[in-house]
Amino acid sequence: MFVNNSSLLGSKSKGEPKLLAHRGVAQTFHMEGITNDTCTAERIYPPEHGYLENTIPSMEAAFDAGADLVELDIHPTKDGQFAVFHDWTIDCRTNGTGVTRDHTMAELKKLDIGYGYTADNGKTYPFRGKGIGMMPSLDEVLNRFPNKEFLIHMKSNDPEEGIMLAEYFSGLSEERLGQLSVYGGDAPIATLKENLPDMRGMSKATLKSCLLPYIAVGWTGVVPGACERTQLHIPEKIAPWLWGWTGKFMPRMEAAETRVVLVAGDGGFSEGFDSKEDVERIASDFSGWVWTNRIDKISKEYSK
Repeated sequence: MFVNNSSLLGSKSKGEPKLLAHRGVAQTFHMEGITNDTCTAERIYPPEHGYLENTIPSMEAAFDAGADLVELDIHPTKDGQFAVFHDWTIDCRTNGTGVTRDHTMAELKKLDIGYGYTADNGKTYPFRGKGIGMMPSLDEVLNRFPNKEFLIHMKSNDPEEGIMLAEYFSGLSEERLGQLSVYGGDAPIATLKENLPDMRGMSKATLKSCLLPYIAVGWTGVVPGACERTQLHIPEKIAPWLWGWTGKFMPRMEAAETRVVLVAGDGGFSEGFDSKEDVERIASDFSGWVWTNRIDKISKEYSK
């Protein structure tokens, strides 16, 4: 067991960590007391830049800052497109109301997506009037960045959404599909994979189907079939309990063509490696993707 799993005896992973920019360059917010219903636009820190999450300028800034991959959120629209936007409803961030997917893309384009952001409990709204027309469609994003990698987050657990996304992807080249991966609810990821078996897709169900058998047999060096050509989001606090982390685990997953994304803490509420102190906790031989909410800061730590 020691020989099979000791990082001291493991082969080195290939290259340095790659950086995953969560929602591009975005406004960040304090996490105290946060729940699934919290309007995070109402609790941002005083702005250090003028970018808004999930917009083409924020993605461009993230890639320019050194991101290898950008994460974005999508919702199907009433007219059969995909809107790039985080929230289930438009009430928090915009000057509109209602469920995001109950609107057409043209209607969403009329909104001011910077309307609801405030760092002082509503005394001032520094982005009002600056986000009109800035909610992009998935088409716009992929056309603007034809050679960049993206992690796409489906925000529902609707199986039909997986079918719809698979149909959308069917018009893309094999090379382009290789630059994309998807995560989301169990049901839409399952239907996406049924229609596009080679697509990298991750849900809680796919994560468990890989890691639970790996925990059982990984000490032998065997990598379960469910761990092949997929994506794994590994919370920092769980990672050390995986057989061979990191010197053996990473080469095993690389050989299985599986992407490993390391998220901070216990993985709750999109915790990222957002400071120099956070980065110092990452093992020196980790060569997967590092999840960050501050690509503008973290990329500088890897360019020194």
